[in-house]
Amino acid sequence: MTYSGRVTVGGPADVHELKDLMITKVAVGPMNNNAYLLRCRATDEQLLIDAADDAHTLLGTIGDDGLASVVTTHRHGDHWQALAEVVAATGARTHAGRYDAEGIPVPTDVLVDDGDTLRVGRVELTARHLVGHTPGSIALVYDDPHGHPHVFTGDCLFPGGVGNTRKDPEAFASLIHDVETKIFDVLPDETWVYPGHGNDTTLGAERPHLPEWHARGW
Repeated sequence: MTYSGRVTVGGPADVHELKDLMITKVAVGPMNNNAYLLRCRATDEQLLIDAADDAHTLLGTIGDDGLASVVTTHRHGDHWQALAEVVAATGARTHAGRYDAEGIPVPTDVLVDDGDTLRVGRVELTARHLVGHTPGSIALVYDDPHGHPHVFTGDCLFPGGVGNTRKDPEAFASLIHDVETKIFDVLPDETWVYPGHGNDTTLGAERPHLPEWHARGW
């Protein structure tokens, strides 16, 4: 089956099979949050991006092979509802952006800064600190050596625009600056984007609309 990135709460997961990494996407909770389970194909080590909700579904997706790490993309409550239960069940180490960790009610084992490397087995991910949706939001970039990059953007980039900045012009200016300089300016059009809610997209699909986003201010 070809990966589409279209999932629904209560429906099946969708799996993106890359040469070195398997990415399983599942939708959970009343706000239709996406959670992403990354599995190194060489070592079977696993990392979860956003234990958003519905620990039962997430633990079923993780399965019996354990979980090494959980990364919370930002402090908003819909992205960590299942974090305590998932960590209690798996013993996974927790990661979050340095400036959002204080807003997450589960202790953060690893404070993440811009440019930090996170690992799942033999696969490396690069953290990008994107300011505006929250003070400490992070995106994770996987630069696939066998293909194009993949970026997990939390609530900082979606199909059709950047994340919610609550009509705050300074927050919007900060977020679109960071998304442009740290994502669009350094990654190619083929880059696959995995957002915190809803369907996936690519940078190439979104890039032509950047001037519109600037003009509307959200």
